[in-house]
Amino acid sequence: MDNIDIIIIGGGPAGLTAGLYLSRAKINTVLFEKNVIGGQVLLTDRIENYPGYSEGINGYELIKNIYNQAINFGLKIFNEEIINIDLNKEHQGYFVKTNSNIYKSLGLIIASGSKPKKLNIISEEKYIGKGISYCATCDGPFFKDKKVAVVGGGNTAVEEALFLTKFAKEVFVIHRRSQLRATKILQERLFLNKKIVFLNSTIIVDIYGENKVESLKIKNLISNKEEILIVDGIFICIGFEPETNIFRNLIELDEQGYIITNENMETSAVGIFACGDCRRKSFRQIVTACADGANAAFSAEKYLERLKGIEYK
Repeated sequence: MDNIDIIIIGGGPAGLTAGLYLSRAKINTVLFEKNVIGGQVLLTDRIENYPGYSEGINGYELIKNIYNQAINFGLKIFNEEIINIDLNKEHQGYFVKTNSNIYKSLGLIIASGSKPKKLNIISEEKYIGKGISYCATCDGPFFKDKKVAVVGGGNTAVEEALFLTKFAKEVFVIHRRSQLRATKILQERLFLNKKIVFLNSTIIVDIYGENKVESLKIKNLISNKEEILIVDGIFICIGFEPETNIFRNLIELDEQGYIITNENMETSAVGIFACGDCRRKSFRQIVTACADGANAAFSAEKYLERLKGIEYK
């Protein structure tokens, strides 16, 4: 495919919004997503803080709306994984290699998002898909009338725990700190829910089970006391890490792997912009991802205007 102006990498809220803005501006834009369009938002049962939805909205429905809007403006979306990116030395821009093709583009917008962090204990890998999950919305219904544990203390962990009470008979929230980090309104809902037991200053030491999760060894960090907790499932919600390894030799990343940008979403490389959860910032929400996407699109458009008159072959 020739004469691509901007390639967007990632199909979450940030990438879709960037695609919407660029396509609406009649800029030839192609978006690549290696997995399912929507990203982490698809795992959210109910979004209450996105403007315009007074009763809240399901994550899938919100993404469907943004996707349809972008498609209506002409955004082209391909289900391909980016394998490598090289500078186009003969002409301005970049070569983007996917698992299917090689494309040329004047500029890039990286919206690759992030993935859930793991506990990094030896037994974790053994039970993934056999009682360990990173998505309550996906797997909650499998634990009807069961006991489950949620690991974490932020908004996602509390939201997952509250969602799981629709199915499980008891939900243990295990958090290594003495207090939750979730917003006050979510904490209030958690402590009012009689199905939820909060285990603070506690970590998981090991996981046991024959063919699936059957119990946990937990340790209280204050008393150092260890005990066995009987559960049928574990939902791990301890944060995310950016999906940026492929860009390490292309642009500047911080020590955690997040892409460093300025307020215009410009990276350290000319013609490459970043937006959403893959970039370094203090607040990661759907609304800020969309704002990032719009900002990146605007900056990319201005970048293309500066290149006006350059023949791209």
